[in-house]
Amino acid sequence: MNLANKFTVVRIVLSLVIILLLLFPFYAINVEFPTFLVEGKILVDSKYIIAGIIFVIAALTDFVDGYIARKYNMITDFGKLMDAIADKVLVNSVLIILASSNHINPIVAVIVIMRDTIVNSIRMLAASKGKVVAAIKSGKFKTACMMTGLSLTFFYNLPFELWNIKVSDFLLITATVLSMISAVQYYVMNRELITQKEEIVETL
Repeated sequence: MNLANKFTVVRIVLSLVIILLLLFPFYAINVEFPTFLVEGKILVDSKYIIAGIIFVIAALTDFVDGYIARKYNMITDFGKLMDAIADKVLVNSVLIILASSNHINPIVAVIVIMRDTIVNSIRMLAASKGKVVAAIKSGKFKTACMMTGLSLTFFYNLPFELWNIKVSDFLLITATVLSMISAVQYYVMNRELITQKEEIVETL
């Protein structure tokens, strides 16, 4: 396992830590995370702040592993597979948890996860026919908006919330719109591949 792949594995581990931190019933073992008020009006749960810090670190490993893999020619099939898994484990699990706890609108989680399912299906189909579906700009912008928006959500949209500027919501809505746009683009770009009929060779 090369260095780039190790960073990918670290991202998966950090994702699992976030899931455990947000879902484990700590009250059952008499563990409580302190809460505090910011400017006397924003109630902040330290558990989400801790999860947010871990999320930011995990998101940075996504950039680091790709950079290292490209610069030092460490791109492998294992790395490509694990990188895709790590991304989905990190982002989709966080989307579901934050939606279920009413920190974000469930529509965001539904659309983004549905988009990922469609795009991944197209990529799997392309791979089965020996073709590679490259990432497109709208997809990259979607990821950037999503990561930044989720990070701000963990941190209660501070400091922007103090001025009632919903930056986190704006970024998540932008990411959701870009998710739909990129899904359509992926379909249009690969329509011939999707609708292509398989040649059936009959044998006697």
